[in-house]
Amino acid sequence: MSGMNDARSTQARGDWALAGVGALGLAVAAVLAAYAQVHPGNGQALVTFGFSGMLPMKAWLTTAAAALAIVQVLSALSMWGRLGGRTPTWVHPVHRWSGTVAFVLTLPVAFHCVWSLGFSTADGRTLVHSVTGCLFYGAFAAKMLALRLHRLPPWTLPVLGGLVAAALTVLWFRAALWYFTQPGVPLL
Repeated sequence: MSGMNDARSTQARGDWALAGVGALGLAVAAVLAAYAQVHPGNGQALVTFGFSGMLPMKAWLTTAAAALAIVQVLSALSMWGRLGGRTPTWVHPVHRWSGTVAFVLTLPVAFHCVWSLGFSTADGRTLVHSVTGCLFYGAFAAKMLALRLHRLPPWTLPVLGGLVAAALTVLWFRAALWYFTQPGVPLL
C-alpha cells in the first residue's frame, strides 16, 4: 500500500510541476502582451547594430535565430535518439550554445517589438506576429523551467522545444520573410 501512495505522491508532484511550467509560460506571454498593448511605442529604433534601420536589423537577427533553431531541432532529435545511432558528445554543448545564441539574438528584436512598436492588431499578419512573439517567450520560459524540474512527463521538453521552434518559424515567416519580399526595402 505504501508503494501506491508513493506513486500517487510522485504523480501529484509531477502534475503540480507541469501546472507550474504552464502557468509560468502563460504568465510571461500575458505580461509581454499586456505591456506591449499599453505601451504602443513611437516606432523609433533604439539601436540598430550597424543596420540601416530597425526593420532590417529585426529581419536579419530573426533569420540568424531561425537558422540556429534548425540546429536546435536537429541536435534535440539526436539527443532524443530520433536520428539513429549514438549521439556524439559534441551535440549537447552545440544544442545548449546554439539555443543560447538564438535566444540572445531574439532579445533586441523583441525589445523593439514591445518597446518601439507595441502590440499590433492593424492586420492579420501583425496580429499573428504579436501573439506569436508573446507565446514564443512564454514557451521559452516554460522550457527553461522544465529543464530544471524533475518528475515532469517525458513528453514535456520535446513539446515545449517544439513550441519554441514552431513559434520562431511563424515569427520568421510573418516578419523577416515578409520584410525581405517587400519591394524597395533596404536589405541591410
